[in-house]
Amino acid sequence: MAYSTLLYEKSDGVGTITLNRPDKSNAFNDTLIAEMIDALKTVERDGEVRAVVITGAGKNFSAGQDLGPLVARYKTPGGINFGTHLRESYNLIIARIRALEKPVIAAVNGAAAGAGLGLVCACDLRHASENAKFRMAFIGIALAPDSGTSFLLPRLIGLGRATEMALTNELIDAEKALQFGLVNRVFKGDELLPHTHEFAAKLAQSPTRGIGLTKRAFNRALTADLEGALENEAYLQEIAGHTADHFEGVTAFIEKRAPQFKGA
Repeated sequence: MAYSTLLYEKSDGVGTITLNRPDKSNAFNDTLIAEMIDALKTVERDGEVRAVVITGAGKNFSAGQDLGPLVARYKTPGGINFGTHLRESYNLIIARIRALEKPVIAAVNGAAAGAGLGLVCACDLRHASENAKFRMAFIGIALAPDSGTSFLLPRLIGLGRATEMALTNELIDAEKALQFGLVNRVFKGDELLPHTHEFAAKLAQSPTRGIGLTKRAFNRALTADLEGALENEAYLQEIAGHTADHFEGVTAFIEKRAPQFKGA
């Protein structure tokens, strides 16, 4: 793909999106935001892609919003409409990742802050390098949380820990992130991408429709009451039960063999 601020490659059923502004710690400018949205559309539409990895080039995952280009906008007559900016940028990215009915793994190779942390939280699974660090960052520039962090971070690590990260701007290292449940696995720096790609390739051989419906169930359950969650499970199971992969899974179980899922 002809992108200028990110890299995209596909192999073994895995689409890998690499934020590629290493000289700016992979901070988001308007171009990277637009290309990220486009890349997410690409992996959504490509039937050959059945798992997605998001990582960063260089030493960092993403420092969040690139503040440099914003300084000039502060001085314009209209200033900056922060609400419009979020609705046309990070809100679209976070919502698209959560709605993508394929597993998405963040391979956090270094610092993830602000919107970069929001991107990490939006992914289904989070693998981290032992060099990874996490910071909310918003209060450091007198802003409120955005990029889904107010919704997702407390659900991942608990309200108390999320509040402490938000109010103190505390930097969380990989070990503490693992203890908190913010990340699922931690690897040595040079092992992060190989292990994450291997993990994603295995997920790419899993029943993709079932994974997509699982994401739908979890998304709904985050805000539903028990009765609503139970009814949603019944609705989604009706869909899953009529997939070819479900029939293959049951047949393979009865025949005592490994299933060959096709993602349909």
